[in-house]
Amino acid sequence: MMMTKMPSSEEAAEKMDNIEDPPSSADLSGGSNQRRKLAAPPMNVSLDGSEGSLISEDALESEEEALDTGDDLDDSVDELDTPDEADLLEFNQHGESEKSNLGGGAASRDAVAGHRAAEERREDKLWRSVVIGEQEHRIDMKCIESYKRVISHGGYYAEQNAIIVFAACFLPDSNCDNYNYVMENLFLYVISTLELMVAEDYMIVYLNGATPRRRMPGFTWMKKCYQMIDRRLKKNLKMFIIVHPSWFIRTLLGITRPFISSKFSSKIKYVNSLQELGETIPMEFVHIPTSIVKYDEERGIHKFACMR
Repeated sequence: MMMTKMPSSEEAAEKMDNIEDPPSSADLSGGSNQRRKLAAPPMNVSLDGSEGSLISEDALESEEEALDTGDDLDDSVDELDTPDEADLLEFNQHGESEKSNLGGGAASRDAVAGHRAAEERREDKLWRSVVIGEQEHRIDMKCIESYKRVISHGGYYAEQNAIIVFAACFLPDSNCDNYNYVMENLFLYVISTLELMVAEDYMIVYLNGATPRRRMPGFTWMKKCYQMIDRRLKKNLKMFIIVHPSWFIRTLLGITRPFISSKFSSKIKYVNSLQELGETIPMEFVHIPTSIVKYDEERGIHKFACMR
């Protein structure tokens, strides 16, 4: 039996090239200028998934990669960290901590403000405003805290006349820090206190005993005191008693005489002992410092020894 030889694809393509195209209906004249049409290469447009088809395995693979994300999305969702109860509790505790910190900060600010207000009140207490001679002054009460005992109220004589006691032993040393500043504020304190204590007639008892020379008030200070004393106080002063006068205080008063009135000079009286002072004024409320009492006793013993 004779086998029929099947033409190969190349031979078939060559035969197809040699076949003349049939005349078209547009070209009925059979002219020689007829164009040759080239055949398009075969293209598989089937949908069976064969090689070169529109839904080949390569195309499907790329499309599946682009579209097949369902399982991966499910896995990604499962792997996401979602807050559990412990995390929520920790978050709430952190929020409460921040709130407490904010509250603590506000409380701290309130405490600072309260402290500042207390400091301001304290500062107000450390300064005293006084009016002397129709002029306002401010007294630094802190710097004279140790010297306020220099002036005190000793009760009354003749029922309504005040006894003002001035103890020179409580004056600051002249070699202390800021001596002039301290004496300036102390002077304002003494004058302002005197005006508060005195309503009508009064007397001053100047305790000079047991006072070293370095604590004696200077001439300028005493002159300034006299000049700034209100006219009412000068007029109502009935007696200025100096207890245990020293040579220095006598000389100092002698120097000041040209600056004081003759009426004021006539009110000065020297007393040499506490006993003599008790014979002049009531001593029930007069505070005598221990150092002056001791000084008076030593002077009495010395005087008695000299008399023998």
